[in-house]
Amino acid sequence: MKSYTEYLIFNTLKRQEFLNITEDVEGAVKKSGIKDGLCLVNAMHITASVFINDDESGLHKDFAAWVEKLAPYGKDRYQHNLTGEDNGDAHLKRTIMGREVVCAVTGGKLDFGPWEQVFYGEFDGQRKKRVLVKIIGD
Repeated sequence: MKSYTEYLIFNTLKRQEFLNITEDVEGAVKKSGIKDGLCLVNAMHITASVFINDDESGLHKDFAAWVEKLAPYGKDRYQHNLTGEDNGDAHLKRTIMGREVVCAVTGGKLDFGPWEQVFYGEFDGQRKKRVLVKIIGD
């Protein structure tokens, strides 16, 4: 068994964005040389997320509206913000959308269903953040 590690760096233009990172993850799988195994994709910041879903703009707008309804932005809304932060909502949004995904690798490729794509969800952006891609297998 072997392993491969790569870090993806993102710096979003907006505070909240969803980025399709499927090609980046596929590139890491290809570079790894692993034909069969597992690929972990993990947001390494507590105000960002990684998830798998459809790449459809209406759905992404629905995600943004849904998480905003569940955890609306606002400095006076969260105990966390009493520490001088303003991102209490981003921590909650990350929990809702997920920290990481694990994808099967079969034949040297991500073994996905027909519409599945990997996304990076940013909820407190406009600064540099990392995503870990760790692939293990043969």
